[in-house]
Amino acid sequence: MRPAEELRYLVLAAQREGNRRLAQSLRPLGITPSQAEVLRLLQDRQPLSLSGLGELLVCESGVNPSRLVDRLVAAELVRREIAQHDRRHVELSLTDEGRRIARQVGHIESELYAAIDAALAGHQLEQITGFLWNLVADQPAGEALQRRMGERS
Repeated sequence: MRPAEELRYLVLAAQREGNRRLAQSLRPLGITPSQAEVLRLLQDRQPLSLSGLGELLVCESGVNPSRLVDRLVAAELVRREIAQHDRRHVELSLTDEGRRIARQVGHIESELYAAIDAALAGHQLEQITGFLWNLVADQPAGEALQRRMGERS
């Protein structure tokens, strides 16, 4: 196996393992990792339009998040409201239950990040993240992440 192929599969395996762990931790809350990302984005930036939300999603970058939001509205975690400034504009925000679940998601994410921090101990984090940024540069998921984090210096 050539090094680039090994790296490709290691990145894929790490992503899948992280998503598996996250999904397992979220299961008692009745939400998926993609739904958790929406809740956390709304927690930090609400209200958002559907297109504004779509621009920030890393889990679903490049697609319309309507179905994802529909499920969260049906679960009474997200509310759709007509904007006061423009009746043609719909804004998304969290319900009280959505805020409660988003806080729990934050705790779950913190536990996942602690496990990642432990695995990174003794490694050159700046080199790893720099490489990964180069790998996703000018790609839809990388662009969504850049918008979400602000311009990288």
